[in-house]
Amino acid sequence: MNPMELLRSNLSRVRIPEPTNRIYKQECCISFDTPRSEGGLYIDMNTFLAFGKDCVGWNYEKTGNPIYLHIKQTKKVVSEDRPLKKPTRLAIGIDGGFDNNETEYEETHNIVIFPHCETLPFPSVELPEKVRLAVDAILMAEGAERKEQVSAWIADKKLISPYAMNLQQIHNGIIVPPSGWKCAKCDKTDNLWLNLTDGMILCGRKNWDGTGGNNHAIEHYKETGYPLAVKLGTITADLEAADVFCYPEDESVLDPLLAQHLGFYGIDFSSLQKTEMTTAERELDQNTNFDWNRIQESGQEVEPLFGPGYTGLVNLGNSCYLAATMQVVFSTRSFCSRYYMEQNLKMAFGTAPADPTVDLNMQLTKLAHGLLSGKYSVPAPEIDTVNDASSISNAIQEGIPPRMFKAVIAASHPEFSSMRQQDALEFFLHFLDQVERANVGKPESDPSRSFKFGIEERILCSSGKVAYNRRLDYILSLNIPLHEATNKEEVDAFQKLKAEKNTEGKKLSDNEIVRPRVPLEACLASFSSPEEVHDFYSTALKGKTTAVKTAGLTSFPDYLVLHMRKFVMESGWVPKKLDVYIDVPDIIDISHMRSKGLQPGEELLPEAVAEDEVVSNKVLANEDIVSQLVSMGFNHHHCEKACIKTSNTGVEEAMNWLLSHMDDPDIDVPISQEAQIAELLVSNVDQSKVDTLISFGFQEEISRKALKASGGDIEKATDWIFSKPDASGSSDMDATSSTAPTPVDAALPDGGGRYRLIGLVSHIGTSTQCGHYVAHIYKDGRWVIFNDAKVGASINPPKDMGYLYFFERINS
Repeated sequence: MNPMELLRSNLSRVRIPEPTNRIYKQECCISFDTPRSEGGLYIDMNTFLAFGKDCVGWNYEKTGNPIYLHIKQTKKVVSEDRPLKKPTRLAIGIDGGFDNNETEYEETHNIVIFPHCETLPFPSVELPEKVRLAVDAILMAEGAERKEQVSAWIADKKLISPYAMNLQQIHNGIIVPPSGWKCAKCDKTDNLWLNLTDGMILCGRKNWDGTGGNNHAIEHYKETGYPLAVKLGTITADLEAADVFCYPEDESVLDPLLAQHLGFYGIDFSSLQKTEMTTAERELDQNTNFDWNRIQESGQEVEPLFGPGYTGLVNLGNSCYLAATMQVVFSTRSFCSRYYMEQNLKMAFGTAPADPTVDLNMQLTKLAHGLLSGKYSVPAPEIDTVNDASSISNAIQEGIPPRMFKAVIAASHPEFSSMRQQDALEFFLHFLDQVERANVGKPESDPSRSFKFGIEERILCSSGKVAYNRRLDYILSLNIPLHEATNKEEVDAFQKLKAEKNTEGKKLSDNEIVRPRVPLEACLASFSSPEEVHDFYSTALKGKTTAVKTAGLTSFPDYLVLHMRKFVMESGWVPKKLDVYIDVPDIIDISHMRSKGLQPGEELLPEAVAEDEVVSNKVLANEDIVSQLVSMGFNHHHCEKACIKTSNTGVEEAMNWLLSHMDDPDIDVPISQEAQIAELLVSNVDQSKVDTLISFGFQEEISRKALKASGGDIEKATDWIFSKPDASGSSDMDATSSTAPTPVDAALPDGGGRYRLIGLVSHIGTSTQCGHYVAHIYKDGRWVIFNDAKVGASINPPKDMGYLYFFERINS
């Protein structure tokens, strides 16, 4: 049978795609091969899934689908003086976006029939009409990979504000000059915002690091309710580029009537020049920051590295948090073994569902093989436009794009689905949670267990009796005790110099800046040190008292992850990101941090009865904390609510809660009414939320109690459990033995307490939701920097600037 006859006999296996079908044509579903790879890409004309040359045969064996569209792209010579097109939207390489001057490719198409790979050229009038229609539809459709990428960009696009369409402007005679602006309430001359309702010019918000304005613009909105403001200095003839902010929506927005609204105050936008950075541009300005350059090792001759384990990850748009985290994760033996050594691509594809792009096991295996095989870690050839030849003139690699993995891991998390920057810690915890769920019932094959350990808290009541609470965690989150800095004299001298320079109106140079240096040992010690727990309800005393809490680890994981808490409250209760170095040794010993459990002679607190529970759950605001907060200018009712919400833990905790909940719609709801509403909301606790908390290592009874106390919010429920060490009563206590593990942590890996530093994730930026993440990993006897797609030998790894530190247990 000739190829054409073979094709006609299999026409029933060819489908013409509908508009709703997902068509993959840019990347193999189970490897990182593309149409530009040596073997091109094969699209299954029945399922519209794409496969590389090495994988397409597995799909034929699994599905029996014999007809494929083969796409092959080869580079073509491009003239050096090709004109650049003007961009019309903020994107790269898509219609209307920036011309990234990429090499152009010639694309060829063929119909391939399996199992013997007979080939028919396309286009051809001899092909059956159904095949021609199907191929045309596939080629004209936007690929599923591109659709997801563009939709994520559009999701973050500024929207038209409804407040702009019917904005009422007040005739008060204000005419805004073209320059020379100053805040109406202070001396600020930059970061100024023009309220479009009354023409008031006021300064912007104060940033975490103390820079920015004095909050006069937002305070004006809270007093007046006037919704829109435009940042002066961002207004030019291109009005869409102006930074317009909507306070009720708490978002940057578009104002289609901005020209009219500016004209009301005599502003001729066509003559204005840009003098201020927009909010987004201010984040990009971090590139010139000294710390930024240090973390990325900018300005240093970094030797590019290639081969197995040295593959970069393409930045998909603010995805550096994912890239840095996954590079370290796949440098661990547990994940390397599970998804690379013990499982090849064919095995993972064989057990995957019909659509392997939505299977976490498949996409993790794909990512593991992409990173660890070395197949894609090769220097990227550059086109020589004169000699029409490929030459490796720049020893850099293209990296692999983790699109399908990101889509799968973010499916249950809307924030990670976006193109916005995210917290690497939050992503790491979400990732391990998803891996654990995917391996439920198979603990022996769950690599996330290598990070899990038990924490035991000992509560010593003033009655002399004790309680033991246990929980599981993946990370050890550490406070940074600045008072333990080893260079206090140098820091004090620097603070004096800084004050002198500020008085003189001069700026400090990078080499003049001195940061506190705190030993990691001091951070670990602060975790274990005794801490007073106020308003602890004692079942022995039948009343509230002050207890002392200490903490230790019930097991030592294979990999210990330390999270440095760098956001604190400064003197004057101003929130600030700690500008501090942590001196981290290559080897640490935490043997002394192992908890001892119930000791001989210790007496456990009696179990709580229903009456005790009612009394202990009734929290009243601590008046001392309330008065301190009120003295700072906060609303009395808001302060009471903050104290109750944080269980009177302290002024700092209440302040943190206030700052993050000031704009909550229910902030003014009376506490008694709020409690009634919460009671109605949680009369039936959502079982799926209970299951989620159980998966974190909490017991079902405590999980239900926490969800009831927090209105059904999982995050608040977790905080509630951690802030109430007596919440679990005696049900969590190890009352039988001082050494035997309880069922909570019996199955966890355990061993000695000596660890070696193998990696760190560093972050620069004013918050974890902006800036940039970079990973440094100890491989093959040297430190390596993984900066998105760039991989090279590290000259000066910033061990003292880490956000997350990864340690591997040293097995004696």
